[in-house]
Amino acid sequence: METVKVADKTVKREFPAMTVDEAYDTLKEMRVHGAGRIARLAAQALRDYAKEAKGSTPKEYWKLVLKAGEKLRSARPTAVSLPNGVNYVLYGGRTSFESGGSIEDIRYATVNAANDFITSSIDAVKLIGEIGARRVKNGDTIITHCNSQAAISVMKKAHDMGKGIKVYCDETRPKFQGHKTAAALAAYGIDTTLIVDSACRLFMDKTDKVIVGCDAISVNGALVNKVGTSQVAVLAHEARVNFMVAAESYKIDFKTQMGELVDIEERDPTEIAPKEWMANNPKVKFNNPVFDVTPPEYIDFYITEKGIVPPGGILTIMKDLYQYR
Repeated sequence: METVKVADKTVKREFPAMTVDEAYDTLKEMRVHGAGRIARLAAQALRDYAKEAKGSTPKEYWKLVLKAGEKLRSARPTAVSLPNGVNYVLYGGRTSFESGGSIEDIRYATVNAANDFITSSIDAVKLIGEIGARRVKNGDTIITHCNSQAAISVMKKAHDMGKGIKVYCDETRPKFQGHKTAAALAAYGIDTTLIVDSACRLFMDKTDKVIVGCDAISVNGALVNKVGTSQVAVLAHEARVNFMVAAESYKIDFKTQMGELVDIEERDPTEIAPKEWMANNPKVKFNNPVFDVTPPEYIDFYITEKGIVPPGGILTIMKDLYQYR
């Protein structure tokens, strides 16, 4: 894996080098899964752009960096980790720009903010694994949904601790992200079974816990995650199974604090029906939402890098992170 060294920071490159346009297309087309990885890809692309961008004045240079950040932020409307990650990087550069820094000062601050974000994001996943694994008991059977590095980290750590867990991964249609999760867990040595989404209730009776990831958290503690998550939460609630969410704190959606609703991304209907079938059934309408919202009353707690947090405790974390909005 290539490393990038800037000043006193050395950060491993998680993704191939990409221009801002290439990163935008990669994010837009969902060629990278997992909210944390989405944020880190954007931070990496913005970092690399900031390293090479030219400008005759600090103001001109900073405008170029801001424009690149705005494009990356616009790639995915619901995965709030993306704008929050970009905003963290821009906050570092903005502080230098507003204090009268030179082009090189602003470049240095922006690049190092990106490296800080990437490093802290990766460290957060590790911490979440360690904290969450303590809530897993020996012999637990777990259901998980979609493909979350944070949720996978909890299960891998529980396995490392010798807890002998068993995991059911639902497929997570229409993109089948559950296949990636099942493959990763099985390769790690965890007893893993892939099930269809509609079989979740059938297997819930055999389950001790549900562990899912997170794309966004609203001010009231509601969870925005891959479509189908809310159904799993309702089934877990009905079956008296703990529903746990592995979530880095930067996935909090600050817009919801001011009353804005989360914008649920809608994708191309060809993801759920072949073009030929659509042509043969012209009167059929399509909806293909990527995410849904799970109310806080169906969530037992969030596992964050800052510790276990009930849905009602999200506002406290928000206050700590507000400067990076």
